[in-house]
Amino acid sequence: MNEPINQSNSGWGIRLRLVLVLILLFVFLVAIELLGASFKAIGTGTAERLVASVNNPFAGLSVGILATVLVQSSSVTTSTIVGLVGSGQIPLSIAVPMIMGANIGTTITNTLVSLGHITRVEEFRRAFAGATVHDFFNVIAVVVLFPLELATGFLRRSAVVMAQWLTPELGGKLPNPLKDAVKAVTKRIVGVLEGIGVQNGWLAIALFLLALAMIVVALMYITKNMRIVMADRIEQMLNEVLGRSALLGLVIGIVITVSVQSSSITTSLLIPMFGSGILQLEGAFPIMIGANLGTTITALMAAMVAGEAGLVVALVHLNFNLTATLFFFPFKRLREIPIKCARKLADMAVTNRLWVVAYVGVVFVLIPVCGILIFNWIGSS
Repeated sequence: MNEPINQSNSGWGIRLRLVLVLILLFVFLVAIELLGASFKAIGTGTAERLVASVNNPFAGLSVGILATVLVQSSSVTTSTIVGLVGSGQIPLSIAVPMIMGANIGTTITNTLVSLGHITRVEEFRRAFAGATVHDFFNVIAVVVLFPLELATGFLRRSAVVMAQWLTPELGGKLPNPLKDAVKAVTKRIVGVLEGIGVQNGWLAIALFLLALAMIVVALMYITKNMRIVMADRIEQMLNEVLGRSALLGLVIGIVITVSVQSSSITTSLLIPMFGSGILQLEGAFPIMIGANLGTTITALMAAMVAGEAGLVVALVHLNFNLTATLFFFPFKRLREIPIKCARKLADMAVTNRLWVVAYVGVVFVLIPVCGILIFNWIGSS
Protein backbone atom coordinates (compact mmCIF):
# COMPACT_ATOMS: atom_id res chain seq x y z
CA MET A 1 0.00 0.00 0.00
CA ASN A 2 2.81 2.41 0.94
CA GLU A 3 4.86 1.70 -2.19
CA PRO A 4 2.57 3.32 -4.78
CA ILE A 5 2.01 6.24 -2.42
CA ASN A 6 5.76 6.87 -2.18
CA GLN A 7 6.21 6.54 -5.94
CA SER A 8 3.49 9.06 -6.67
CA ASN A 9 4.86 11.56 -4.15
CA SER A 10 7.70 12.75 -6.35
CA GLY A 11 8.21 15.26 -9.14
CA TRP A 12 5.35 16.33 -11.34
CA GLY A 13 3.06 13.65 -9.94
CA ILE A 14 2.67 15.42 -6.60
CA ARG A 15 2.24 18.82 -8.29
CA LEU A 16 -0.47 17.53 -10.61
CA ARG A 17 -2.31 15.92 -7.73
CA LEU A 18 -2.18 19.16 -5.74
CA VAL A 19 -3.59 21.09 -8.72
CA LEU A 20 -6.30 18.46 -9.11
CA VAL A 21 -7.18 18.73 -5.39
CA LEU A 22 -7.50 22.52 -5.72
CA ILE A 23 -9.80 22.15 -8.73
CA LEU A 24 -11.86 19.54 -6.92
CA LEU A 25 -12.10 21.78 -3.86
CA PHE A 26 -13.50 24.55 -6.06
CA VAL A 27 -16.04 22.09 -7.50
CA PHE A 28 -16.86 21.05 -3.94
CA LEU A 29 -17.45 24.68 -2.89
CA VAL A 30 -19.69 25.25 -5.90
CA ALA A 31 -21.64 22.13 -4.91
CA ILE A 32 -22.10 23.46 -1.36
CA GLU A 33 -23.35 26.77 -2.79
CA LEU A 34 -25.73 24.89 -5.11
CA LEU A 35 -26.98 22.89 -2.14
CA GLY A 36 -27.83 26.14 -0.37
CA ALA A 37 -29.44 27.52 -3.54
CA SER A 38 -31.67 24.45 -3.79
CA PHE A 39 -33.02 25.04 -0.29
CA LYS A 40 -33.36 28.78 -0.85
CA ALA A 41 -35.41 28.13 -4.00
CA ILE A 42 -38.21 26.80 -1.80
CA GLY A 43 -37.28 27.95 1.69
CA THR A 44 -36.42 31.67 1.83
CA GLY A 45 -39.99 32.99 1.93
CA THR A 46 -41.00 30.29 4.40
CA ALA A 47 -38.04 31.12 6.63
CA GLU A 48 -38.93 34.83 6.69
CA ARG A 49 -42.53 34.06 7.62
CA LEU A 50 -41.38 31.68 10.36
CA VAL A 51 -39.09 34.27 11.91
CA ALA A 52 -41.78 36.96 11.82
CA SER A 53 -44.38 34.70 13.50
CA VAL A 54 -42.51 34.02 16.75
CA ASN A 55 -43.99 35.17 20.06
CA ASN A 56 -41.78 33.56 22.76
CA PRO A 57 -38.09 32.59 23.30
CA PHE A 58 -38.63 28.81 23.11
CA ALA A 59 -40.35 29.11 19.74
CA GLY A 60 -37.57 31.53 18.72
CA LEU A 61 -34.93 28.86 19.35
CA SER A 62 -36.91 26.35 17.25
CA VAL A 63 -37.45 28.87 14.45
CA GLY A 64 -33.74 29.69 14.37
CA ILE A 65 -32.94 26.00 13.76
CA LEU A 66 -35.63 25.35 11.14
CA ALA A 67 -35.21 28.64 9.25
CA THR A 68 -31.46 28.04 8.92
CA VAL A 69 -32.04 24.46 7.74
CA LEU A 70 -34.42 25.79 5.08
CA VAL A 71 -32.03 28.41 3.70
CA GLN A 72 -28.78 26.50 4.50
CA SER A 73 -27.14 29.65 5.81
CA SER A 74 -26.95 31.12 9.29
CA SER A 75 -25.94 34.42 7.65
CA VAL A 76 -29.27 34.59 5.78
CA THR A 77 -31.20 33.81 8.98
CA THR A 78 -29.21 36.37 10.95
CA SER A 79 -29.76 39.03 8.26
CA THR A 80 -33.51 38.38 8.38
CA ILE A 81 -33.46 38.67 12.18
CA VAL A 82 -31.50 41.93 11.96
CA GLY A 83 -34.12 43.41 9.62
CA LEU A 84 -37.04 42.34 11.82
CA VAL A 85 -35.39 43.64 15.01
CA GLY A 86 -34.56 46.92 13.27
CA SER A 87 -38.15 47.35 12.08
CA GLY A 88 -39.53 46.57 15.52
CA GLN A 89 -41.39 43.41 14.46
CA ILE A 90 -39.61 41.20 17.00
CA PRO A 91 -37.89 42.22 20.27
CA LEU A 92 -34.24 41.51 20.97
CA SER A 93 -35.25 39.03 23.69
CA ILE A 94 -36.79 36.83 20.95
CA ALA A 95 -33.93 37.43 18.49
CA VAL A 96 -31.28 36.06 20.88
CA PRO A 97 -32.71 32.49 21.01
CA MET A 98 -33.11 32.63 17.21
CA ILE A 99 -29.38 33.33 16.90
CA MET A 100 -28.67 30.29 19.09
CA GLY A 101 -30.95 28.15 16.93
CA ALA A 102 -29.23 29.38 13.77
CA ASN A 103 -25.93 28.05 15.18
CA ILE A 104 -27.47 24.57 15.38
CA GLY A 105 -29.29 24.74 12.03
CA THR A 106 -26.20 25.67 10.04
CA THR A 107 -24.43 22.44 11.05
CA ILE A 108 -26.75 20.32 8.86
CA THR A 109 -24.52 21.21 5.91
CA ASN A 110 -21.66 19.15 7.39
CA THR A 111 -23.95 16.18 7.91
CA LEU A 112 -25.23 16.29 4.33
CA VAL A 113 -21.66 16.54 3.02
CA SER A 114 -20.58 13.50 5.05
CA LEU A 115 -23.18 11.41 3.21
CA GLY A 116 -20.85 11.52 0.21
CA HIS A 117 -18.81 8.85 2.03
CA ILE A 118 -21.78 6.63 2.93
CA THR A 119 -20.86 3.76 0.57
CA ARG A 120 -17.43 3.30 2.19
CA VAL A 121 -17.91 2.13 5.78
CA GLU A 122 -14.77 3.32 7.57
CA GLU A 123 -14.60 6.57 5.61
CA PHE A 124 -18.23 7.25 6.49
CA ARG A 125 -17.63 6.45 10.17
CA ARG A 126 -14.84 9.05 10.34
CA ALA A 127 -16.61 11.63 8.15
CA PHE A 128 -19.95 11.37 9.98
CA ALA A 129 -18.23 11.69 13.37
CA GLY A 130 -16.32 14.72 12.07
CA ALA A 131 -19.55 16.29 10.83
CA THR A 132 -21.65 15.72 13.93
CA VAL A 133 -19.03 16.79 16.48
CA HIS A 134 -19.85 20.36 15.40
CA ASP A 135 -23.55 19.63 15.96
CA PHE A 136 -22.98 18.31 19.46
CA PHE A 137 -20.79 21.28 20.38
CA ASN A 138 -23.51 23.76 19.37
CA VAL A 139 -26.36 21.73 20.90
CA ILE A 140 -24.57 21.41 24.26
CA ALA A 141 -23.68 25.12 24.16
CA VAL A 142 -27.37 25.99 23.66
CA VAL A 143 -28.47 23.59 26.42
CA VAL A 144 -26.11 25.35 28.84
CA LEU A 145 -26.45 28.99 27.73
CA PHE A 146 -30.13 29.21 26.75
CA PRO A 147 -31.44 28.83 30.34
CA LEU A 148 -28.77 31.27 31.58
CA GLU A 149 -29.86 33.83 28.99
CA LEU A 150 -33.52 33.41 29.95
CA ALA A 151 -32.63 33.88 33.63
CA THR A 152 -30.18 36.78 33.33
CA GLY A 153 -30.28 38.22 29.78
CA PHE A 154 -26.47 38.45 29.90
CA LEU A 155 -25.94 38.01 26.15
CA ARG A 156 -28.49 40.68 25.26
CA ARG A 157 -27.33 43.14 27.92
CA SER A 158 -23.62 42.75 27.16
CA ALA A 159 -24.28 43.20 23.41
CA VAL A 160 -26.14 46.46 24.01
CA VAL A 161 -23.30 47.78 26.21
CA MET A 162 -20.65 46.77 23.65
CA ALA A 163 -22.61 48.37 20.81
CA GLN A 164 -22.42 51.71 22.60
CA TRP A 165 -18.63 51.56 22.40
CA LEU A 166 -18.49 50.80 18.68
CA THR A 167 -19.17 53.21 15.85
CA PRO A 168 -21.00 52.23 12.63
CA GLU A 169 -18.25 53.78 10.49
CA LEU A 170 -15.78 51.00 11.36
CA GLY A 171 -17.50 48.17 9.50
CA GLY A 172 -17.48 46.84 5.99
CA LYS A 173 -17.44 43.71 3.89
CA LEU A 174 -14.22 41.83 3.33
CA PRO A 175 -13.28 41.34 -0.32
CA ASN A 176 -13.43 37.65 -1.16
CA PRO A 177 -12.48 36.69 -4.74
CA LEU A 178 -12.92 32.95 -4.05
CA LYS A 179 -16.45 33.36 -2.71
CA ASP A 180 -17.29 35.71 -5.59
CA ALA A 181 -16.03 33.14 -8.10
CA VAL A 182 -18.04 30.35 -6.47
CA LYS A 183 -21.18 32.48 -6.48
CA ALA A 184 -20.60 33.47 -10.12
CA VAL A 185 -20.35 29.82 -11.23
CA THR A 186 -23.41 28.91 -9.15
CA LYS A 187 -25.47 31.72 -10.66
CA ARG A 188 -24.38 30.60 -14.11
CA ILE A 189 -25.54 27.03 -13.43
CA VAL A 190 -28.86 28.26 -12.03
CA GLY A 191 -29.24 30.52 -15.07
CA VAL A 192 -28.66 27.63 -17.47
CA LEU A 193 -31.29 25.50 -15.71
CA GLU A 194 -33.77 28.37 -15.73
CA GLY A 195 -32.95 29.02 -19.38
CA ILE A 196 -34.01 25.51 -20.38
CA GLY A 197 -37.31 25.91 -18.58
CA VAL A 198 -36.63 24.38 -15.14
CA GLN A 199 -38.62 26.45 -12.63
CA ASN A 200 -40.05 26.52 -9.10
CA GLY A 201 -39.98 23.19 -7.24
CA TRP A 202 -38.33 21.36 -10.12
CA LEU A 203 -35.46 23.87 -10.02
CA ALA A 204 -34.90 23.13 -6.32
CA ILE A 205 -34.91 19.37 -7.00
CA ALA A 206 -32.53 19.72 -9.97
CA LEU A 207 -30.11 21.89 -7.97
CA PHE A 208 -30.20 19.49 -5.02
CA LEU A 209 -29.51 16.41 -7.17
CA LEU A 210 -26.75 18.17 -9.11
CA ALA A 211 -25.15 19.41 -5.90
CA LEU A 212 -25.34 15.94 -4.34
CA ALA A 213 -23.72 14.34 -7.41
CA MET A 214 -20.94 16.96 -7.44
CA ILE A 215 -20.31 16.47 -3.71
CA VAL A 216 -20.05 12.68 -4.04
CA VAL A 217 -17.69 12.82 -7.04
CA ALA A 218 -15.56 15.66 -5.62
CA LEU A 219 -15.26 13.97 -2.21
CA MET A 220 -14.32 10.65 -3.78
CA TYR A 221 -11.39 12.10 -5.71
CA ILE A 222 -10.38 14.66 -3.07
CA THR A 223 -10.11 11.86 -0.51
CA LYS A 224 -8.16 9.63 -2.89
CA ASN A 225 -5.65 12.32 -3.89
CA MET A 226 -5.24 13.85 -0.44
CA ARG A 227 -4.53 10.40 1.01
CA ILE A 228 -1.73 10.00 -1.54
CA VAL A 229 -0.34 13.53 -1.22
CA MET A 230 -0.46 13.51 2.57
CA ALA A 231 1.85 10.57 3.10
CA ASP A 232 1.87 8.87 6.49
CA ARG A 233 4.72 10.97 7.89
CA ILE A 234 3.05 14.31 7.03
CA GLU A 235 -0.29 13.02 8.30
CA GLN A 236 1.24 11.99 11.62
CA MET A 237 3.07 15.33 11.99
CA LEU A 238 -0.13 17.30 11.28
CA ASN A 239 -2.10 15.44 13.95
CA GLU A 240 0.74 15.71 16.46
CA VAL A 241 0.99 19.49 15.99
CA LEU A 242 -2.77 20.00 16.30
CA GLY A 243 -2.94 17.56 19.19
CA ARG A 244 -0.26 19.44 21.14
CA SER A 245 -1.70 22.90 20.50
CA ALA A 246 -5.46 23.23 20.61
CA LEU A 247 -4.96 27.00 20.48
CA LEU A 248 -3.32 26.65 17.06
CA GLY A 249 -6.37 24.79 15.77
CA LEU A 250 -8.63 27.52 17.15
CA VAL A 251 -6.62 30.22 15.36
CA ILE A 252 -6.60 28.23 12.10
CA GLY A 253 -10.40 27.90 12.24
CA ILE A 254 -10.82 31.65 12.82
CA VAL A 255 -8.41 32.65 10.03
CA ILE A 256 -9.88 30.28 7.43
CA THR A 257 -13.46 31.29 8.23
CA VAL A 258 -12.69 35.01 8.11
CA SER A 259 -10.96 34.39 4.76
CA VAL A 260 -13.85 32.48 3.15
CA GLN A 261 -16.58 34.25 5.21
CA SER A 262 -18.46 31.05 5.97
CA SER A 263 -18.18 28.60 8.86
CA SER A 264 -20.04 26.00 6.79
CA ILE A 265 -17.32 26.12 4.13
CA THR A 266 -14.55 25.78 6.72
CA THR A 267 -16.12 22.83 8.52
CA SER A 268 -17.29 21.16 5.29
CA LEU A 269 -13.74 21.31 3.92
CA LEU A 270 -12.63 19.25 6.92
CA ILE A 271 -15.05 16.39 6.14
CA PRO A 272 -12.98 14.76 3.35
CA MET A 273 -9.91 15.08 5.60
CA PHE A 274 -11.77 13.24 8.36
CA GLY A 275 -13.02 10.65 5.87
CA SER A 276 -9.56 9.93 4.51
CA GLY A 277 -8.12 9.65 8.03
CA ILE A 278 -5.76 12.59 7.53
CA LEU A 279 -7.28 14.50 10.44
CA GLN A 280 -8.27 13.09 13.82
CA LEU A 281 -11.23 14.49 15.75
CA GLU A 282 -9.20 15.52 18.78
CA GLY A 283 -6.84 17.65 16.69
CA ALA A 284 -9.40 19.18 14.35
CA PHE A 285 -12.21 19.90 16.83
CA PRO A 286 -10.62 23.23 17.89
CA ILE A 287 -10.65 24.25 14.20
CA MET A 288 -14.43 23.88 14.22
CA ILE A 289 -14.71 25.94 17.41
CA GLY A 290 -12.53 28.56 15.72
CA ALA A 291 -14.84 28.49 12.69
CA ASN A 292 -17.76 29.38 14.97
CA LEU A 293 -15.84 32.41 16.20
CA GLY A 294 -14.60 33.36 12.74
CA THR A 295 -18.07 33.58 11.25
CA THR A 296 -19.17 36.01 13.98
CA ILE A 297 -16.24 38.32 13.27
CA THR A 298 -17.18 38.47 9.60
CA ALA A 299 -20.82 39.13 10.47
CA LEU A 300 -19.76 41.80 12.96
CA MET A 301 -17.79 43.69 10.32
CA ALA A 302 -20.75 43.65 7.97
CA ALA A 303 -23.23 44.58 10.71
CA MET A 304 -21.31 47.67 11.73
CA VAL A 305 -22.68 49.43 8.66
CA ALA A 306 -26.21 48.08 9.22
CA GLY A 307 -27.23 50.34 12.09
CA GLU A 308 -27.54 49.79 15.83
CA ALA A 309 -29.98 46.85 15.63
CA GLY A 310 -27.75 44.90 13.26
CA LEU A 311 -24.69 45.61 15.39
CA VAL A 312 -26.41 44.40 18.59
CA VAL A 313 -27.61 41.14 16.94
CA ALA A 314 -24.10 40.49 15.54
CA LEU A 315 -22.62 41.12 18.99
CA VAL A 316 -25.10 38.67 20.53
CA HIS A 317 -23.85 36.09 18.01
CA LEU A 318 -20.24 36.90 18.93
CA ASN A 319 -20.90 36.76 22.69
CA PHE A 320 -22.75 33.45 22.42
CA ASN A 321 -19.93 31.73 20.51
CA LEU A 322 -17.23 33.35 22.64
CA THR A 323 -18.95 32.20 25.85
CA ALA A 324 -19.40 28.68 24.42
CA THR A 325 -15.70 28.60 23.47
CA LEU A 326 -14.62 29.72 26.94
CA PHE A 327 -16.87 27.03 28.43
CA PHE A 328 -15.40 24.17 26.34
CA PHE A 329 -11.96 25.16 25.10
CA PRO A 330 -9.81 25.47 28.26
CA PHE A 331 -10.92 22.10 29.65
CA LYS A 332 -9.85 18.93 27.86
CA ARG A 333 -12.48 16.76 29.54
CA LEU A 334 -15.28 19.09 28.40
CA ARG A 335 -13.86 19.11 24.84
CA GLU A 336 -14.05 15.32 24.88
CA ILE A 337 -17.84 15.27 25.45
CA PRO A 338 -18.88 16.30 21.89
CA ILE A 339 -16.15 14.05 20.45
CA LYS A 340 -17.38 10.98 22.35
CA CYS A 341 -21.01 11.72 21.42
CA ALA A 342 -20.08 12.10 17.73
CA ARG A 343 -18.11 8.85 17.67
CA LYS A 344 -20.95 6.95 19.36
CA LEU A 345 -23.48 8.29 16.85
CA ALA A 346 -21.14 7.43 13.97
CA ASP A 347 -20.82 3.85 15.21
CA MET A 348 -24.59 3.58 15.33
CA ALA A 349 -24.94 5.11 11.85
CA VAL A 350 -22.47 2.63 10.36
CA THR A 351 -24.37 -0.27 11.95
CA ASN A 352 -27.73 0.96 10.66
CA ARG A 353 -28.07 3.82 8.14
CA LEU A 354 -31.57 4.55 9.45
CA TRP A 355 -29.89 6.29 12.38
CA VAL A 356 -28.71 8.95 9.92
CA VAL A 357 -32.26 9.57 8.71
CA ALA A 358 -33.57 9.57 12.29
CA TYR A 359 -30.86 11.94 13.49
CA VAL A 360 -31.36 14.49 10.70
CA GLY A 361 -35.15 14.20 10.81
CA VAL A 362 -35.48 14.51 14.59
CA VAL A 363 -32.83 17.14 15.36
CA PHE A 364 -33.25 19.42 12.35
CA VAL A 365 -36.95 18.97 11.47
CA LEU A 366 -39.17 17.23 14.04
CA ILE A 367 -37.95 18.96 17.21
CA PRO A 368 -37.97 22.51 15.78
CA VAL A 369 -41.37 22.03 14.06
CA CYS A 370 -42.93 20.68 17.27
CA GLY A 371 -41.24 23.46 19.23
CA ILE A 372 -42.72 26.13 16.96
CA LEU A 373 -46.22 24.66 17.07
CA ILE A 374 -46.28 23.98 20.81
CA PHE A 375 -44.62 27.14 22.11
CA ASN A 376 -46.34 29.50 19.68
CA TRP A 377 -49.66 27.96 20.81
CA ILE A 378 -48.70 28.39 24.47
CA GLY A 379 -47.60 31.96 23.83
CA SER A 380 -50.86 32.90 22.08
CA SER A 381 -53.18 31.22 24.61
